[in-house]
Amino acid sequence: MRTAIYPGSFDPLTIGHISIVKRASALFDELYVVILNNRTKKPLFTSEERYQLAQKSLNKFSNVKVVRYDGLTLDFARQVNACALIRGIRSGIDYEYEQLQALCNRHIDAKLETIFLMSEPEYAFISSSAVKEFASYHQSLDGLVSDCVKEALIQKFK
Repeated sequence: MRTAIYPGSFDPLTIGHISIVKRASALFDELYVVILNNRTKKPLFTSEERYQLAQKSLNKFSNVKVVRYDGLTLDFARQVNACALIRGIRSGIDYEYEQLQALCNRHIDAKLETIFLMSEPEYAFISSSAVKEFASYHQSLDGLVSDCVKEALIQKFK
């Protein structure tokens, strides 16, 4: 069985993330979407809220498991015997950052491949940060997030 992980803070999960999940799940027998706690960020949603929203948004993918993890991504990859780490790329700026991360990961674990999936052009402008800003100003979230995430954002910014 070929297993991959797609880690991130997913605060919140966007349509762009879902597109990456759809494409990655077609490449692997099993895909873990790993909800991480990034200690350098102040999340809008709690880890549990992000987990629940991801569960609801991704339940149509039968080979996708959503999990929470508070540790080194590479340790989780080893726990589930993953052969690949999935990263979405929207722009050259993302690529530069992700390339450095991939090189660091390779230094620690040369057996784990990092696979970059380019964003669909129509989702390249979508980021979790932009979605939160749009929501904070009560702008339309149509086409940016799933319905359950949209409702959760509306509730957060009431």
